[in-house]
Amino acid sequence: PPAVYSLDGLLVFGLLLVCTCAYLRKVPRLKAWLLSEKRGVWGVFYKAAVIGTRLHVAVAVSCVLMAFYVLVVK
Repeated sequence: PPAVYSLDGLLVFGLLLVCTCAYLRKVPRLKAWLLSEKRGVWGVFYKAAVIGTRLHVAVAVSCVLMAFYVLVVK
């Protein structure tokens, strides 16, 4: 089965989305273009960027733990 339909695949996707949006928030032109809307479909990217910047320590620890799980356990 595809990885998107498994729980660990969804967690990896969510972590990558949060990390990517937080990184894009640091680029001024991309922040104005992608992360300016706070509602609707584009609001998901804005909210992911906010989560990534405010909870950067928790997101980083989650990324390390998920990498360990994917590389070693799975």
